[in-house]
Amino acid sequence: MKAAFFMRHGGPEVLQYGDVPDPVAGPGELLVDIRAASVNAADCKMRAGSYAPVARFPYVPGRDFSGVVAALGEGVSDLKVGDPVFGVCDVGQEGAYAERIAIKAAIVAPKPDPLSHAECAALALAGLTALVSIEDTLQLARGETILIQGGAGGVAGIAIQLARHIGARVVTTASAANHAYVRALGADEVIDYRTEDFTRKVSGCDAVFDTVGGEVALKSFSVLRSGGRAAFIASGASAPPSPRPDVRAYRPKVGRDRRHLERLVALVLSGAVRLPEITRYPLSQAAAAHVVSEGRHLRGKLVFDVR
Repeated sequence: MKAAFFMRHGGPEVLQYGDVPDPVAGPGELLVDIRAASVNAADCKMRAGSYAPVARFPYVPGRDFSGVVAALGEGVSDLKVGDPVFGVCDVGQEGAYAERIAIKAAIVAPKPDPLSHAECAALALAGLTALVSIEDTLQLARGETILIQGGAGGVAGIAIQLARHIGARVVTTASAANHAYVRALGADEVIDYRTEDFTRKVSGCDAVFDTVGGEVALKSFSVLRSGGRAAFIASGASAPPSPRPDVRAYRPKVGRDRRHLERLVALVLSGAVRLPEITRYPLSQAAAAHVVSEGRHLRGKLVFDVR
């Protein structure tokens, strides 16, 4: 099968496009013919070697996808060959930058007819991360105020809409070019991170959701009220330690299950959440897509047309 892969860690230029062995569905798994896959920040970090070094090459990255069931492993009876599905690879698994993937049947969900494969791929991991962070981890409530860092990104854009749907007041950071975009998503107040210090513009927040990391993550603690809480997804495997004893810091545990994916679909189909803006690339141009992703100024999601 065709895939985008790398043979060593490095910059976007190490990504190649060519043939790799086809996967085989094991017990409890599906073999999925992938139609679309999305780019996530974790893909670039894996390629660069920022996580644990890859032990075996060629390595095919990619964590979420949408496609059609091509074969069933032993014991799978709730889906059938030909069913359109979408999902997020299990923790520790990658491989969505390819024409086929073998994955646990229990963690994929049926693709709804109104949504395209590209839309479902764009929604999958970004939506799952936002949902787990806002609802399960922060347990955001109506009437609370939340600061969402990096509002124009794929995860943050969905988080803004979820927070608004819950009934929270939403403050976010974005460049001036993206202010209208994040306001349309539901932000009540927008701070230009290039010209304004968010710590001087907002205070007393009940919650913070940080998708940026680095110094931004550390400064975010200062805008919380006593008893507030913060969730971080761009600071590694654990949350940065809180410098304040009166606030809580969390690293959301983004598990994989069909229930959360189906909830995402329900939110989208009801109009509570709209899909992120999508920029599409052929899979053969994976290196070019990674250059854009690492620029950190993309609005919405990058999606590969795999077939």
